[in-house]
This record gives sequence, structure tokens and C-alpha cells, in this order.
Amino acid sequence: MLAEVAELLACPVCRSDLELEQSVLLCSRGHSFDVARQGYVSLVTGAATKFTGDTADMVAARAEFLDAGHFDDIARTVADIVGEPIGDRAPRIVEIGAGTGYYLARAVDRSDDALGLGIDISKAAARRAARAHPRVAAVVADAWQALPILDGAVTHALSIFSPRNPDEVSRVLCSDGLYIVATPTSRHLCELVAPIGMVRVDEEKTRRLGESMSAGFERIDRVPVEYAVELDHAAVGAVVGMGPSAHHLSPQVRAEAIAALPAVVSVTVSVVVSAYRPRLAITSA
Repeated sequence: MLAEVAELLACPVCRSDLELEQSVLLCSRGHSFDVARQGYVSLVTGAATKFTGDTADMVAARAEFLDAGHFDDIARTVADIVGEPIGDRAPRIVEIGAGTGYYLARAVDRSDDALGLGIDISKAAARRAARAHPRVAAVVADAWQALPILDGAVTHALSIFSPRNPDEVSRVLCSDGLYIVATPTSRHLCELVAPIGMVRVDEEKTRRLGESMSAGFERIDRVPVEYAVELDHAAVGAVVGMGPSAHHLSPQVRAEAIAALPAVVSVTVSVVVSAYRPRLAITSA
């Protein structure tokens, strides 16, 4: 699938088009990038990022939790928005901070001619994303730097519980494309925050998101997604282990806190899924 998705990619060194020849991505100026045997390619160049990608254990925990269906309603909401056609263009979808590729795969499934590109700084995540769907390819890249994507190449961009880089998304998104962002509310997983010591959701997150998006994007849809899930200890361990709390809590502390919980815990899932369109498209409409 990387051969088809390569039409979206830009050389991270010179910004030229990239083509796949055998197991190497090449640009016209001779820069080359080897495809790993697991199917992903790293387009990271220059100094190492200061941000920590998900570890293999975090990625495994995320796969376990998401594959159990606990966040299916979120994935369905995102896919419903992606399913709305944008002109006559075949969907070309990039997920930034794609993790296992779970949400991207659901979005790609909405259209037989859709292609997906998962971007993540974690090689462990890229390995998973590369096999998330037959029409998805995975690239290791830093979401805070220039994305290795050609200008206007994608119809949809997704940021689901992940970093947002509005300036770069505005550049790679076609003029009438959609940027779909899912962010947790302060109620998300609230029943686990105090007992386990999980990282709290900043109550100012929604305001900051609006400010960061306001210059280049107009919000055209906002869908609250809130429901309860019943989690046993294994599922609680997975949801804690897949997120930022995994960086802050030792395995022993996590295990002791989870052991003190009831055998099954009712936990709130609370997320807002927003769809944004570039302001240029709004103005031109």
C-alpha cells in the first residue's frame, strides 16, 4: 500500500515528490529512505525530537483496549464525518499521531477508494499502523515539524487524542478538506483519575484548542460523545497503560491502585469530536 500512498508524500529534506522503488522511497534529487521490513518508513531527519513517542508496551496496551471496542462510538463518529463526500475526490486521509491506526482504519473503511496515511513519532506505533488496514500506510515523522506530505494532497486530517499542528494541516489539506479533532472533556475517565493518579484533563483544553484553530480554520460541526463502559481490571490496566499516565506511574504503583478497585468499574467516556474547514474554503463558498 505504500506505493499508492507515496503519491501524497514529500521528501522531508527537499520537499520533492517521492516514489517507491522496490523497498526504497526516492525523490528526484537523490534522497532515499528505506522501508522497514514491517512495512513502515521513517522520514525523520535532522535533530531528534524532544517529544517522547509511545513505547512498545503503551502501543500494545492501546491495541488491547481499542480492539475490545471500548471506544467504538468515538471511531464511529469520526468515520461518519469522514464519510461525507468532498466534491468528487477520492478520500485521502492522514491521521497525525495515529498510534495503532485504529481510527484511521475505521475512516478508510467508509469508502472503497479511500487511502490512509498514519503518521507517528513512535516506531512501535508505526509497525502496528502499517498493518491496520490493507489501504493504510505508516510513516514515522514528528507531528510538530513540517509534515512529509505534499501541499493540498489530503482531503481529511485526523487528530484523535493526539498533537495538533494547525499550520501544517492547513498546508497539506485541500482547500475544501476537513480537519477532524477529538479531544477529551474533564469528565473523560474521571472515575479512574483520583484512585489511580492518572493525568487529569486540563479544563482549559477546549478554550486553547479553539484559540489555536481560529486563525486558519472554522468549526463546522461539533459532536459530543459521552457514555459509560464497564471495565474489569485488565481493561483498566490497558487504558491507563496506553496514555500519558504510563509515563508518570510505575507499573507497581499502577498495579496496586488497580487491585484496590472493584472487580468491574463503570467509567465515563467523554469526548468532543469537532470538524473544521479551512477559512479560505469558508470565504470562497
